[in-house]
Amino acid sequence: MPGEATATVTRLRVRYSKTGKVRFTSHRDVVRMWERALRRSGLPVAWSEGYSPRPLLSFGHALPTGAESFAEYLDIRLAPELAAVPGTGAPADEDELRVELAQRLSALLPSGIDVHAIASLPVGSGSLQQEVSSCSWKLEVHGLASEELTSRVERLLAAPTALVERERKGRIMSDDLRPAVLALTVNACAEAGVKGGPATHPEHAWLEAELATRPRGVRPRELVEVLGPGTRLSRACRLQQWIERDGTRIEPLVICGHEAGTVATRAERRAS
Repeated sequence: MPGEATATVTRLRVRYSKTGKVRFTSHRDVVRMWERALRRSGLPVAWSEGYSPRPLLSFGHALPTGAESFAEYLDIRLAPELAAVPGTGAPADEDELRVELAQRLSALLPSGIDVHAIASLPVGSGSLQQEVSSCSWKLEVHGLASEELTSRVERLLAAPTALVERERKGRIMSDDLRPAVLALTVNACAEAGVKGGPATHPEHAWLEAELATRPRGVRPRELVEVLGPGTRLSRACRLQQWIERDGTRIEPLVICGHEAGTVATRAERRAS
């Protein structure tokens, strides 16, 4: 098998998207989908010990049910004695092998979940939950004219606090979301980059937001809620997740470049 003469790879990081009808699938069910796909793929995944062993998978911050994403991440721990896998062989073949593995996994997953990149992680790399500090979102909001929505966004950014009620351990608590709103702007036009998209509606706009994940993450619904009455979130899409190191933001895994194999989505392949 390729990779027998190379250093052992113990973890792989996968970047994938979740779009279309599958966005209504819960995070727990997505985990089950991945477990089934990995069993069928033949990838040498490591398993936990004990009465009910499970594959050793580590997901990033859970995506709210109903939201879409182009930047979901999964770390897969490999069995040490079997850790020579496609994508860890000779450098000349590495990109091609990882693309092949990404295509194989995409084919085993439901429509709407597509693998875009795979890379091996250096020993000692931190977990996604620990390292990801913020996420970029695009949110479709109905109910207010763009001028009024812009005014409310400006008031939120200028406010010292933004309280939202959350249920925690059976009790209703008030949390301040303002420190987690790192950036927020209004785009009154239809979704950028989509040809033939819907005409701009006077009460239809897009919010572009960057929301911190620590100490507690902000759900898109909560962000729209603190903007006040009359707003309705109709669509949410996570565009990026960010790791901050020495003042610089980086992605957990880029789609292009020599460090990761890439693969088009099934919809893109059908269109080509």
